[in-house]
Amino acid sequence: MASPRFQQTDAYSLILDAIDFGTYRPGDRLVENELAERLGVSRTPVREALQRLETQSLLERDGRSLIVASLDHNQMSELYIVRRELEGLAASLAARHATTEEIRILREMVEEDNKLIGDPVALSRANKRFHKQLHLASHNRYLVQQLDLVHRTMALMTTTSLTATGRTKIAQAEHDAIVTAIEANDEAAAGKALRDHISVAFMTRLKQDADIRKEKD
Repeated sequence: MASPRFQQTDAYSLILDAIDFGTYRPGDRLVENELAERLGVSRTPVREALQRLETQSLLERDGRSLIVASLDHNQMSELYIVRRELEGLAASLAARHATTEEIRILREMVEEDNKLIGDPVALSRANKRFHKQLHLASHNRYLVQQLDLVHRTMALMTTTSLTATGRTKIAQAEHDAIVTAIEANDEAAAGKALRDHISVAFMTRLKQDADIRKEKD
């Protein structure tokens, strides 16, 4: 029988993964007893997991119920601004601290992910792995923790900027530039390349949202 601590961690991780993979989308209602049955745990760890997710603003109140949160325009802008600066710092630190093996893995990821150009769904999953590996290469546990929270919040966006025409190819070229700067131990160039990468992704998403509004008008 799993310990209460394990169940709590497992329930939290499983619900978080379900949000990240789109099983639960913004606006979906999360019911405690239904989740407990689905996850195969008692209601207590589910309740604690939901409370934790609410504290992290991944869930919000709708009357007495909890629903998956959604991001308005201002929240999305704020998130991208923070992400750009934190990711840029991670890239700079990776250029300073990453081991030879870590840099080699980043390069191999770029080369493997090039095979996914034109497949935004698959590349979106690969993109998360790449950024996580880069965060770890910064060798700063506190920065990694903050970036984990930022990327969990990114799951509240129902689309990916990689669906924009030509974006998968451009994004991979940007990843290549980031790794090239890290390979050269050029902290300034790595930070700038990463910040530019996030800025382009943000602009792409803003254009996507504008096109959606135009279609609704």
